[in-house]
Amino acid sequence: MTERKPPGVSFDSWIDMQIRAAEERGEFDDLPGAGKPLPKNDRPGTELDWLAQKLYAEHQDVSSLLPPSLALAREVEDLPQRVQRERTEDKVREIVEDLNERIRDAYRTPHPGPPIRTVPVDVEEVVTAWREAR
Repeated sequence: MTERKPPGVSFDSWIDMQIRAAEERGEFDDLPGAGKPLPKNDRPGTELDWLAQKLYAEHQDVSSLLPPSLALAREVEDLPQRVQRERTEDKVREIVEDLNERIRDAYRTPHPGPPIRTVPVDVEEVVTAWREAR
């Protein structure tokens, strides 16, 4: 049965009293991990860390967690590898034009996170590189 906080007692004090009473009753004895240090985490924590770790563990793409400006920059960085998988020049052009349209949309629409610094990609340069790599 849960005790109610007495009037005039701060919530913090009441919690401390509950913990002390549970310790005296031995309710914290023999808990798993008792006496062991907490696991080390050298990274600063964020509210999305648990989700990112889960996605990494399941070998999923975590770019959806990035702010739009960083996600677009990553797409531009990954573009050469992405287009190399394509078989037709039309598909390469379609991919680059879609990316450029999303970059232009990002400049027109306010987004959370760092400011966008990614510029549209030259379609002809990407197509030329794609041809040369084939």
